[in-house]
Amino acid sequence: MTANSRCSVAEPPGLETQRREIECLLRESELQAGDSWYVVDRRWFEQWKEFVESRDQNSSSFPGQIDNTELFEDLDSYHLKERLVENEDFMLVPAAAWHKLLQWYGMVDGQPALERKVVDLPSTLKVEVYPVEIFLCLHSNMENVTSAQFSRTDSIYVIQTAMCQTFSVPPGSECRLWMKSSDSSCERLRNVQVSVLDACLSSGMTVIMETRNADGTWPSSRPQIMRNSAEEQDSYRGQPGVCGLTNLGNTCFMNSALQCLSNTPPLTEYFLQSSYLDELNFTNPLGMKGEIAEAYADIIKQMWSGRHYSVVPRVFKTKVGHFASQFLGYQQHDSQELLSFLLDGLHEDLNRVKNKEYIELRDADGRPDQEVAEEAWRNHRRRNDSVIVDTFHGLFKSTLVCPECHKVSVTFDPFCYLSVPLPVSKERVMEVFFVSLDPHAKPVQHRVVVPKAGRVSDLCAALSDMTGVPPTQMVVADVFNHRFYKIYNPEESLSCILDRDDIFVYELSQQDEDSVLLALYLRERSHYRDYGSSSNSYGTTLFGHPLLLNVPRGSCSQEALYSLFLQRLARYVRPPDPAEELEEEEEEEEDEEEELYKTQTNGISDDEQNASETAGPSEPEPCCSNASPNGPTDGPTPDPDPDPASSGPVATAGDPPPGVNQGLASLDQGDTEVGNGSLNPAAGNPDGLSAGGDLGADGEADGNAEPPAEAAQPPRETTEEENEADKQEEARSPSPPANECPAKRRACRKRRRSLFTIQAVNSNGTTERGMGEGGSAVSFSSQPYVAIDWDPDMKKRFYNENEAERYVKHGSMEVPQQQTTVQLQQCIELFTTVETLEEENPWYCPVCKKHQLATKKLDLWSLPEVLIIHLKRFSYTKFTREKLDTIVDFPLRDLDFSDFLLRKGVSPEEPPSRYDLIAVSNHYGGLRDGHYTSYAQNKDNGQWYYFDDSKVTYASQDQIVTNAAYVLFYHRQDKIRKPTLPAPSLSSASQPANDTTETGTAPSCGSMDTD
Repeated sequence: MTANSRCSVAEPPGLETQRREIECLLRESELQAGDSWYVVDRRWFEQWKEFVESRDQNSSSFPGQIDNTELFEDLDSYHLKERLVENEDFMLVPAAAWHKLLQWYGMVDGQPALERKVVDLPSTLKVEVYPVEIFLCLHSNMENVTSAQFSRTDSIYVIQTAMCQTFSVPPGSECRLWMKSSDSSCERLRNVQVSVLDACLSSGMTVIMETRNADGTWPSSRPQIMRNSAEEQDSYRGQPGVCGLTNLGNTCFMNSALQCLSNTPPLTEYFLQSSYLDELNFTNPLGMKGEIAEAYADIIKQMWSGRHYSVVPRVFKTKVGHFASQFLGYQQHDSQELLSFLLDGLHEDLNRVKNKEYIELRDADGRPDQEVAEEAWRNHRRRNDSVIVDTFHGLFKSTLVCPECHKVSVTFDPFCYLSVPLPVSKERVMEVFFVSLDPHAKPVQHRVVVPKAGRVSDLCAALSDMTGVPPTQMVVADVFNHRFYKIYNPEESLSCILDRDDIFVYELSQQDEDSVLLALYLRERSHYRDYGSSSNSYGTTLFGHPLLLNVPRGSCSQEALYSLFLQRLARYVRPPDPAEELEEEEEEEEDEEEELYKTQTNGISDDEQNASETAGPSEPEPCCSNASPNGPTDGPTPDPDPDPASSGPVATAGDPPPGVNQGLASLDQGDTEVGNGSLNPAAGNPDGLSAGGDLGADGEADGNAEPPAEAAQPPRETTEEENEADKQEEARSPSPPANECPAKRRACRKRRRSLFTIQAVNSNGTTERGMGEGGSAVSFSSQPYVAIDWDPDMKKRFYNENEAERYVKHGSMEVPQQQTTVQLQQCIELFTTVETLEEENPWYCPVCKKHQLATKKLDLWSLPEVLIIHLKRFSYTKFTREKLDTIVDFPLRDLDFSDFLLRKGVSPEEPPSRYDLIAVSNHYGGLRDGHYTSYAQNKDNGQWYYFDDSKVTYASQDQIVTNAAYVLFYHRQDKIRKPTLPAPSLSSASQPANDTTETGTAPSCGSMDTD
């Protein structure tokens, strides 16, 4: 065999030269990560060594072409045999030596070169003889699986490129990869720049590729899209961007912020064009590993696909809650707070700066502003470079002046949005109800102007000017759920009173040392008592408006209070006339009811009835009274077997067990007491039963208690007015003349029945204690509360609910309230006003070497392409918390900042300072609750839309400026593109913009439901 036939490429050098060159390369070459080495069959290599060492070109040991046949399992797949051993089965030669051998000897036709990479394994470098063999398939066709080998140093992008070629994926398709291990769990391969080794891919695993659908969704997350059916979704075609967001439960704040950002053209186009894929930062310790950016991109692509009525942002909400725990759960939050987090998260996830360098900030030290500002912006961009910085970041100048040494510190700081204050009025308007001392006068609703930082005494003084009542004879109370939530002290701050509170101001009689302020509640008592249980309990429900009265301490007996309450309720309680009472019940009916009562298994015995009849004041009664047998009477002797309807215990409850004090929660659902302790417990009653529960004003045992048949009826829900009418009816029940003796004792007892009973209660309106016989009804150890309890039938007959609820409006209520309106420019001027730092946030003066309350002034230096203005409607101080409903008049076009910028046209290339409005986030409601919506202008057709969660309607420009505007988005005019589509016709503006199957008009902005 000639030399020419031995080498197909070039004539090799002499044998000694070959030996020397290859051995030198083998000896000097070191393993370096990423370098290529080649696998050569050991027998061929040993034969080559023997050939060159023989120094005989015609030696029989000539190796021939490089032949690795013995290393392959078969010659079809050219897969290496398993468990081959280096230096026994094969040799590894560096790339330079391989290329020389290949040039000198050539290679057997059809055999591939066995190139292998050097990989950096933990604590060692190693040639990767066996690469990772991975199975590949598409999500749309999981049955078509192929396999391919990849080096552990290859990036995931290499696998993605190979799969696109293998499966003929159309160019430009957006795809993502999933790694499926043997246990069938899947994990996203988010960062396509990481290596196979870092991605923990190993042989036998499967990589699945999915491509984004035309509607912006991914096949793997298709069920997260909401609407009637998949077919309806697929057939829907709407204006891209005109898409609602489903409220997941108090997530209107998130929906509002997302709609505003979605209609910010430069940011949306950045995501729609998939530019973010090349800039995802997976290593930024301040970022979210690209997950926030990807979740936001998914939302934007779905909303702008034009194929959805609304999108369910559940995955996005989960991601936000994962990285910002304050947004976990489904509580209401602030849309501006979410917006701040989202812009910062997107910036860090898309930051083009992978390794942030440390930069020491320098003070101006007298240098020109232009120089200091350019330096500050350069330093900012060296650490922060993203689409968020390009679009939303501006620069303002901060000037601090020490009050002692007058050191001036000037710095330039970047901003992402402007939080501008609203002018705060020093006065507030309050609406209160004035309750006159005249019992026949209706409450009067007044509108008064008081100092915002004033006290309750200022409210009384302002009301005194309207009513002529001295402020010293007024008490202010917050009424909630038919009870006093709080009775205010004159020195308390008005900031404790919210605009939503129901404030009543009560006129009182002149106080003296011997008088007490008595709080009076109205309650309706169920006539039913559970005879089958061991407790003698009645249910009571608060109703009507409570009252405050000045009562002399000596007039707190039951009889005196009964008369006083009766007089105070005169306006809406009808007094019964005697004829009506006499005809109220026939004796025969009582007999029937008596028989019915006797059939009760737990009826009260005669002894108990007699004992109860002895209860009550020992004061002598008129002829028709049902006095105790021991008391003098001109009437007939009581029956030896008295009618059960006349026995006190039947209609009263036992003394309350210790610890009975139900709170506000029970009042909200109706106050059902465990025990109604009577104000006059029966003396010596062995069973603890009290006759005072139905005790009349004359002190007799209630001979007209409802019979058990009637008492057994379930309690009836009645209105507050009916409850008060019954109470007043009982209170005003007159005693008959002493010479008037009825023909029948039962009828006489019926006429003597009281309209209501009196109970001592706690501030919640639940019964606490009884009243001693003939003694005081209240305790003076604290604020006394009493309740007057009505039977439902008495309340229904004698309590005029309509009259009790009536009130009149003072002339101050008729004067239209002037809605405060300020210009947006005024708010910006306030932002740039000099202010003194608060004690909680002092500045450290480098000259004085201590913290100082310096003066601070902010000035705008440069403005971004998209300017976000946050109106600080929520005001929080040490003493007050309020939402400002001031109307801020902001322009929709030509917002000019030229008067607010310090930098005045340094060069002709400077961008203009005029802006047009593109979106508004609205907040309706108060501090405790509310609802967020948004207005936004579509970038493609220029039409304004109103976004209210999943519903989208057309909006006109005159609807946009309201007192609900909270966050404003402005786009600089030089960057605004003209709409590419015509605006929709006005005839279609009467139906929801994102639903062609429904009709309806846009909701009134003022009547939004709260979440």
